[in-house]
Formats: sequence, structure tokens, C-alpha cells
Amino acid sequence: MHARPRAKVNLTLRVGERGRDGYHPLESVFLRIGLADELTVAFGNGLGTDVLTVSGLPGADVSENIILRAFDTTRRALGQELPPLVAHLDKRIPIAGGLGGGSADGAAAVDCALQMWGAALSPALLTDVAVELGADVPFFAANAAAALVRGRGEQIEVLREPSNDIGLLLVTPALALSTAAVFARFDQLPSPTEHTRVISDHATVLADLVGAASDLRDANDLWPAAITLAPELATLRDELERQTQRPWLMSGSGSTLFAIYSSADESVASARSLVASESEALGGALFNAVDLVGPDPHWRYP
Repeated sequence: MHARPRAKVNLTLRVGERGRDGYHPLESVFLRIGLADELTVAFGNGLGTDVLTVSGLPGADVSENIILRAFDTTRRALGQELPPLVAHLDKRIPIAGGLGGGSADGAAAVDCALQMWGAALSPALLTDVAVELGADVPFFAANAAAALVRGRGEQIEVLREPSNDIGLLLVTPALALSTAAVFARFDQLPSPTEHTRVISDHATVLADLVGAASDLRDANDLWPAAITLAPELATLRDELERQTQRPWLMSGSGSTLFAIYSSADESVASARSLVASESEALGGALFNAVDLVGPDPHWRYP
């Protein structure tokens, strides 16, 4: 089996107070984008256990990778002894960047395993497996282009996707923000509602993403927490906005920042200009100019 699990960005992110179960209820508009990892899954003939190898971007920990957990969780949900699998992941989505790359890989691994084994799970069991793997996984398992995601990620309301000619420029700085650390800092800060914008008309936003970008810029409740942990992220956004004269958003808990363009070609031109500026604030960052389909970026640097 061969899969190209695509990343996402969060156009909005509202975070509720931590519940007794230790989780924050979320409300977020997810948008699938044209940047994908590459996953290959085959039977592990003669092997007694699942095996994963990883190439591509550095930093992926094989022992803790969600793909192996996805195979194991799917087996347990099926309640059967099933053959071991061998998988290879070529990592192209930046790691710990708020783009959901690991969650996309997990959802794809579940789908590949079921097809390899010739098995199926009921929708309810499939949701249980996805939620167990992580809050973003149900969105990817639903195979939606855009959706309003609530709760612990299990409540998916599919939204009409925007026009495919939209382009995005993703800039992932050379710093990793721990999701757990950002949420912990969120709990320590005053309520973010006075600093963040509430977006309620999601259909209108998706119909005109370029026009809505200014409102979306401040629609992520985790931004104040992220920049107290990594002040250089605020410096980076200031520099990007100075050079491009357009709003930049943060995806998820960071650290990826992104801007919305009328076309992928426009995002490529902007990316080339930013790289050519040799700004110190942009040093070490990964640039991906993408559309909403992919699976590969129109331009990447380095």
C-alpha cells in the first residue's frame, strides 16, 4: 500500500478550559493543504513484529512514531492476530510544526493496515481508534478537505472547501514547540478571549480566505502562550508581515506560520523574495509554497 497523507492548517482555534479528564475542549477550522509525507506499507514476511523505517526531514523518532501505534491500536480494535507489517515513511511535513503531519500519518497507517489485512472497522470503532491516537487524527480519518472540529477532535462537521486556486506559504522556524508545553502555558495565562478574535461565520471565511486573512490572524487562542515560550516567533511574524505586507497566522500550537495568497504562483514568488532578503529573522526556517491539493509543494527551501 502506498499513501500520501497531507498536512493541515488551523484557520481558527478556540480552546476551552481544561476538564476533569485533563483535556481542553477545542473548536477549530481545519483545512487540508497540498503538502504530504509518503508512506509505504507491506507485509513483514518472516518478521515477528511491525517494523518502521524513516527518511526525509530529521527529527522523527521511530520508537515513538504514531504509525507503529496505529498498527497496534487497529489490531486491538479488530480483536484478531494479524500478520506483522513493515512500513517506510518519507517525512516531508515539518515535525512539531503544528501541521498535523504525525496525525495524518496515523490515519493513513490505519487505512493501509485495514486494506493490507482485508479487514474493516465500523464507523464507531474507527472513530474510537482515531481518538485514541490523537485529537487531530479523526479529521484526517474523515478524509475531509475542510471541517469544523470540536471536542477532543471527535466531532467533525464537514465544510465546503475553498477554491483550489488558493496558495499558502508556510514558514517553519528552526524551533520546536511542544504541544503539551504550549497548553500548559495557556493554563497559566489570563483568558485569551480579550486578545483573540472569535470567528463564527465559517462558510463566509472559506468562501474568501484571502479577504478573511486579517480576521483569521488573531483567531488562534494559543498564540499568546506560544510567544511567551518562544518570543522569537513574534519577531518572525513581525518580519514576515513587514516584508510581505499581509497577515500571517499560526497553525495549531506552532511553530509554523502561514500566509494566504490568491494563487500558488503568488506564494512561490513571495517565498523567493523572502529567501533572497537574507533576513536574520528568517535564518534556518523551512519554506513551503503549496496549493490545497499537492501532494508536493510548488516550491520548497531549503
